[in-house]
Amino acid sequence: MSENGFDAIIVGGGLAGSTAAYVLAQEGLEVLLIERGNYGGSKNMTGGRLYAHSLEKIIPSFAEEAPVERRVVKERICMMTEQDAVTMDFHSPRLAKNGSDSYVVMRGEFDRWLFEKAEEAGAVTAAGIRVDELIIENNRVTGVICGGEEMKADVVILADGVNSLLAEKAGLRERVKPCQVAVGVKEVYGLPKEVIEDRFGLTGNEGAACLFAGSPSNGLVGGGFLYTNKESISIGLVVGLEHIGESDKTIDEMLTAFTSHPEVAPLIKDGKLLERSGHVVPEAGLSMVSTLYGDGFLICGDAAGFCLNIGYMVRGMDLAITSGELAAKAVLEAKKRGNFSASTLKSYKTMLDQSFIMNDLDVYKNFPGFMGNPRIFNQYPAMLADIMADMFVIDGKPAVPLRKKAMKHLKAVGLMNLAKDGLKGVKSV
Repeated sequence: MSENGFDAIIVGGGLAGSTAAYVLAQEGLEVLLIERGNYGGSKNMTGGRLYAHSLEKIIPSFAEEAPVERRVVKERICMMTEQDAVTMDFHSPRLAKNGSDSYVVMRGEFDRWLFEKAEEAGAVTAAGIRVDELIIENNRVTGVICGGEEMKADVVILADGVNSLLAEKAGLRERVKPCQVAVGVKEVYGLPKEVIEDRFGLTGNEGAACLFAGSPSNGLVGGGFLYTNKESISIGLVVGLEHIGESDKTIDEMLTAFTSHPEVAPLIKDGKLLERSGHVVPEAGLSMVSTLYGDGFLICGDAAGFCLNIGYMVRGMDLAITSGELAAKAVLEAKKRGNFSASTLKSYKTMLDQSFIMNDLDVYKNFPGFMGNPRIFNQYPAMLADIMADMFVIDGKPAVPLRKKAMKHLKAVGLMNLAKDGLKGVKSV
């Protein structure tokens, strides 16, 4: 153990924090992992998707022991109006190929498993403990204060979620802005395994991931999601916080309308409501990434703003895991040098820059701006639904060439708007 106390104190027992603790404990460092909830994952409301590549590198074949739900082999994207739905499905074994596979997980269970893996590796874990503030001496973070008790360490890793109040309170990072986050609400409906597989065309441990845009967010930036678990379905909404007060519906009313939609209601029919929860999630991509390191501290996971939402895909878990791993590697290098100043811990930023995290955030850095276009959530879903209706509705009236029907709807949106939005969309991806 360091003469200052622990080698590292990690605040937050989610994916980033537990990964960092696991990697450091595996290397023999004295680590304290502090979680405010009663157990690792107890506060995490996300029911979503884990891209396996990040954790597979750290714990090979982790899915054989971890509490994963289903391996995703089917993608569904749906554009919706209040009554209509235009859906695209992609079903492929390539989605389940080792190295590029992904799993639906219940974060409460999965985070608890990873938290316990860190403990098994040798980390000291403390659940049900709130860190009140950081100890800063001579402009360097030297520990934490919990319930009036001081605990010291060579380095503190902050992995305490999108509302990293510790870093903000200590002036270590910028205050999170409403335009950078979204409100997420989720419900979990219990259904028999056979019913889920029948409704989604799945077999065995196969799973489906579905994203919905348009009416679910009531015209605001955001959308709906649905993931198949073993014996339940996770369904919910993510809506940008900045304009949520401008809607004529509350987020609860949006969720009710979404789950009652003709496209969605049959998927959860007869399901027993098991859970309802809400959470704030990062949404702004690269523009949200603020301070990542300094004298005696590192920031990773959601606390660092590492989340990627590109409409048809939402990623956060794989970024959190790898950022926790890289934070641990930076601490190991600092331990080797006996220097925990910013000049040494900057290796964390160097490794991030060389990783998929900063690469992917940079590639899609313009996408949040593109998603701010209200036409994406209003006119375009309606335009697609109207074109599809003209293709398939037969009412006995004289036929009109489809190109003329389609052009009518394209002109309703505006050909110039279509061109501008199309160009901006292509540039953003």
